[in-house]
Amino acid sequence: MDLHHLRCFVAAAEELHFGRAAQRLDMLPSALGRFIRLLEDDLGTRLMTRTTRSVALTEDGAVLLKEARALVAQADALAGRFRTRGRKRAAIIRVGAIDSAAAGLLPRLLHDFRKRRPDVTVQLVEDKTVRLLPRLLSGRLDLAFVRPPDRPDKRLEFLFLLQETAVVAVAERHPLSQRKRVTIADLEDEPLIVPERRSRPHSHDLTMKLFAEAGREARVAQIADEKQTIVNLVSAGLGVAIVPRWTSRMATRGVRFIRLAASDMNKLPLAAAFTRGTRDPVRDDVLEMLKADLPRYAREA
Repeated sequence: MDLHHLRCFVAAAEELHFGRAAQRLDMLPSALGRFIRLLEDDLGTRLMTRTTRSVALTEDGAVLLKEARALVAQADALAGRFRTRGRKRAAIIRVGAIDSAAAGLLPRLLHDFRKRRPDVTVQLVEDKTVRLLPRLLSGRLDLAFVRPPDRPDKRLEFLFLLQETAVVAVAERHPLSQRKRVTIADLEDEPLIVPERRSRPHSHDLTMKLFAEAGREARVAQIADEKQTIVNLVSAGLGVAIVPRWTSRMATRGVRFIRLAASDMNKLPLAAAFTRGTRDPVRDDVLEMLKADLPRYAREA
């Protein structure tokens, strides 16, 4: 019985949705379905009933879920112990970060950490939250700075750090470009450039929720992915975009960043994520240093 197939089964059984489970494991739904069918063939029983709209556990599937969770947790704990042993021999910490953390909070944090622990090598990977969390679960990362998901995996622990403020990016020749502050009402008739929801759900939903809270309709004109691409599209006059404040540090000609009027939804959460129930001296040293001086690091974000 393959541990990877069991991990796939647990994710699908907990989500009861192949798309969400596949995203959680950073794989295609078709691959997830194939692995579960291989597990069913191996065990000689149906574990799930699947239709085009729903997924449900069979009686055997419900029994296996409890046992599979325990086996996966045991394997993860064993891998964690060996990673800790390896950490004592080679002082390396593998850190993942979304663009906001990589541009704002992390440079100062890693600068201070290097002075405190010059013996430690930091390997930094920048990516989106949906791609960093599976790497954290598989042990390829020790620590990740991410947007906390709405439905976090129970195997992960999240330390909330700060809420980022959003600003509005407009072209310099745009009529709003000379304003010091704008409201959602000012943007109602503007074409919006928003991130793809699958890859950046927090940033995408922020724009939609801001408009919904204001009782306005969001006119989405363009879907883009990377922040630099979004800002370049703004510069070309294709629309305006609501982006994290750190984006204003980008050296992009022809774009101005304007404060957005206060709103409870005008926030983007940032958290440190790590594997629950594991001990890692190097990782824990980073977290302790971060917690001890969080206000100073937050000012950099």
